[in-house]
Amino acid sequence: MMWWYGPGMGGWGFALMTVGMVLFWTLIILGLIALVRYLQSAGGRSPEVRATPEDLLAERFARGEIDEQEYRGRLDTLHGRSGPAIKR
Repeated sequence: MMWWYGPGMGGWGFALMTVGMVLFWTLIILGLIALVRYLQSAGGRSPEVRATPEDLLAERFARGEIDEQEYRGRLDTLHGRSGPAIKR
């Protein structure tokens, strides 16, 4: 024999239980989607590509900060080549 306490769950009880379950599973699914997106973005990041000294020198030459003679002299210095001696 079963013992019942009160009239049991009515229509509002079933409605609240349904709404609660929908909200629960919605939060679980949205949480999983957010976790997957976070892990994909964190794993997909490539390290910053740093400009080489030659690239920086070429940028300075392109902006007009240094002239061609200075550019070529510094480029030769970077590559370890000795250029012609500067006459004074």
